[in-house]
Amino acid sequence: MERTLVLVKPYGVKRGLIGKVIDRFERSGLRIVALKMITMDESLARQHYAAHVDKPFFPGLLAYMTSGPLAAMVVQGPNAIAEVRRIMGATDPSKASPGTLRAAYAVDVQKNFVHGSDSPESAQREIALFFRDDEIFDYEKVIDPEVDGVPVAG
Repeated sequence: MERTLVLVKPYGVKRGLIGKVIDRFERSGLRIVALKMITMDESLARQHYAAHVDKPFFPGLLAYMTSGPLAAMVVQGPNAIAEVRRIMGATDPSKASPGTLRAAYAVDVQKNFVHGSDSPESAQREIALFFRDDEIFDYEKVIDPEVDGVPVAG
């Protein structure tokens, strides 16, 4: 099973979008195996966005990502990285496919409200920044016919 990091950024938290993000991933068959809210400090932001520290947009990104709480989660499933990125849509919401999270809820490139790792290497590095091993849980997803409305055979 593949794992990826997802962040609902401060703007998404402030707009009450955490549940919508989780619902979309769970309805697609993915599992949330770790979840917490934190406020990203400058040190964590510099580690997470290490590839962008020297870019002209970094000061604004740093200010945004440290501006309030975010929801960090580890999402697991077959091809989780590609599936999460498909569900999120293009970073620029004007280019995101209809039905994706960013097409529905993002305002612009800077306020795209959700992050997902872009490769297995990034996912491994990013997950380790936000979660200890004992904060990630593995479990089997079940369908309860009595609760989920699935017809019971027999």
